Amino acid sequence: MRTVATVITVIGLGFAGLFLWIIMMLGKHQQFYGVYIPAITIGVIIIMVLGIYGQWKERLVKISSLSFIIISFVVVIGFEGYQSYLKSLEIVSTQDFDLGEYQPFEVGTKLVQLEGQSNYKITDDLPVIDGATALYPVYASFAQAVYPKKTYSIEESEVRSSQTSGAFMKLINDVVDIAVIAEPSKEQYQMAKELDKELKLTPIGKEAFVFFVNQRNPIDSLTIEEIQAIYTGAITNWKEVGGNDAEIRAFQRPEGSGSQSALVRFMDGATIMDPPADEIISGMGGIIRETSNYQNHRNAIGYSFRYFSQEMVEDRRIKYIAVNGIAPTKENIQNGSYPIVADFFAITAGSSNPNIPPFIEWMQSEQGQQIVDRSGYVRVK
Repeated sequence: MRTVATVITVIGLGFAGLFLWIIMMLGKHQQFYGVYIPAITIGVIIIMVLGIYGQWKERLVKISSLSFIIISFVVVIGFEGYQSYLKSLEIVSTQDFDLGEYQPFEVGTKLVQLEGQSNYKITDDLPVIDGATALYPVYASFAQAVYPKKTYSIEESEVRSSQTSGAFMKLINDVVDIAVIAEPSKEQYQMAKELDKELKLTPIGKEAFVFFVNQRNPIDSLTIEEIQAIYTGAITNWKEVGGNDAEIRAFQRPEGSGSQSALVRFMDGATIMDPPADEIISGMGGIIRETSNYQNHRNAIGYSFRYFSQEMVEDRRIKYIAVNGIAPTKENIQNGSYPIVADFFAITAGSSNPNIPPFIEWMQSEQGQQIVDRSGYVRVK
């Protein structure tokens, strides 16, 4: 009778353990549960068999069985508690920066204003402007100086922001008239060509491309070659560039975003490594927050444009990396010593709106460049 009970117990608990093991192998913690569940299954089977044969009356068996059960619960509770702790350190939301504080003509707007009236105005047939999140403050300031006073929705108006990739797609599909973005990527140029769109790029300002780490990271400066090696995957540990012995978590932005296109140009033909999915950040604000708060915060590196990251987000938990020993200050950008500076453009794709050419010419004028400078960017000339 005991033999039959033993066989049934072994088979029943064995199948139950196998079923639970398969379920847990479909989750995120296979390495832990792949060992834990078989060990628990075998332990429970042994305890049950000992009970069938009346061994629980023995004091040593009773203490050992109870200790095994308690330890099993403590281990799994400890493991899950630690995972919850790590999750609490992560930033769940990577939604982009709220541009509401920079809308034209709104009470308390952070947009800069000319000292006097603009010498150029548009009263009707307003060109529809779209652009990068990082550049919204400057082109929204253009609109506030030139366009009539009214409410301009960020989503649907003559002054909107769809981020770089969205603005570019709307430009080549004739939804907007002007896109204020960094230079398009090769793929974006190809998309315009396939739609038979001739792009005209007019430089209206300059902005620095900056890299940052968590403030607790001891690294203060990297060379261009070191940063390129990090993003190709040739350098994978901070100790290789004089930092701590820790794996580098190199965040990236989605393909077609302005900052990702800037990274591609910065890499100068070197192949960028494919990052894990959780290291691709959808929003510009998100890449800053993730670098400052990530569970491996001391290990992370990210990138953005200087004005957005220093003025619009102002996250004091990140630290800007000097490149080739030169810090990305506005002074170093203006005097040309900071090595990663590029134009941003007012881009058109053949719109027939007659107000576009004089408006873009005004952007390059003294008044337009005054707005560029006072907004925190760098004059194109």
